[in-house]
Amino acid sequence: MNLKHDVRTIARQFQIAGEFLEAAPYGSGHINDTYCVVFNKNGSRVRYIFHRINHHIFKQPLALMENVQRVTAHLAAKVAGEPDASRRVLTLISSRDGAAYFRDEIDNIWRAYIFIENARGYDAVESPAQALSAAKAFGRFQKLLADLPAPRLNDTIPDFHHTPKRFATLEETILDDVANRAKSARGEIQFALRHKAICSVLLSAKLPERVTHNDTKFNNVLIDDATGEGICVIDLDTVMPGLVLYDFGDMVRTTTSPAKEDERDLSKVTMQFPMFEALARGYLSSAAEFLTPAEKKFLPFSGKLITFETGIRFLTDYLAGDTYFKVHREGHNLDRCRTQFKLVESIEQQEEKMSQLMETL
Repeated sequence: MNLKHDVRTIARQFQIAGEFLEAAPYGSGHINDTYCVVFNKNGSRVRYIFHRINHHIFKQPLALMENVQRVTAHLAAKVAGEPDASRRVLTLISSRDGAAYFRDEIDNIWRAYIFIENARGYDAVESPAQALSAAKAFGRFQKLLADLPAPRLNDTIPDFHHTPKRFATLEETILDDVANRAKSARGEIQFALRHKAICSVLLSAKLPERVTHNDTKFNNVLIDDATGEGICVIDLDTVMPGLVLYDFGDMVRTTTSPAKEDERDLSKVTMQFPMFEALARGYLSSAAEFLTPAEKKFLPFSGKLITFETGIRFLTDYLAGDTYFKVHREGHNLDRCRTQFKLVESIEQQEEKMSQLMETL
């Protein structure tokens, strides 16, 4: 297989014993380049995950890696002594010079993790029980990091979930229309403009800043093959200071609808209330003890906001000519936008019922 990068050479720069066997692209992420790398170690095939960090998106990759190193070390210390402790936290492999990353000759930043076996991420949730397990894992992730010592983590993408700024960028992009696509997205633009008022609700609520994951897609929790437990939270590039509502909202966005993020048949896009209830129960089983009443109150709204925010990000990228998210077909980002906006509508239709549920939990 011809790979985009010389992974064999990169792999030699990390403290991995054994003989390099093979590497192949891995996963469904939009941003970084990810490879599964296999070594022969004393006759056994041992797998690792390698990432080339996308420095066009993460403009300070060393600050990002400082966050990842601090967070994984803190989590490892917190779970030490638990059953399967080594599978509950991502483990960085040091480079030959002892750093948490390797910088290649063209300034790409690479990192390597031990592959967590007998668990996998799912691009689509298969049952409320899976949703509960994932939400419990994300809640526990926040809880374990609640006492992360100072200093404050770096902002790997400044204003990542600052919805009013995301909206302002959309408005500018509509006006510029550099790719001449505004006409083909007229309905989506009108939907966005009608919802502008919701953008500032969470930022105006004066909620506490915490250490949050900021990308809690369902497939960013590895589900144990044997037990169904959400065993490890992955993809730590956006772990930074934020609101817990951002994390819960993204769980709602990525877990409650049976449709894929880029589904073209919008009749398949709906917020399934049993999935929302499973998320709420799972999350609160881990996080309830440190949440404030205001944080708990806004949990239902957060799903609508983060889904809307993600939709306007896809719409902005479509109008700008697809410069941020990887696309695999014409209009891919517009398809993604449409699924988000349809899900917003479904959430709005059930918002009162969601709030009533929270009063019982």
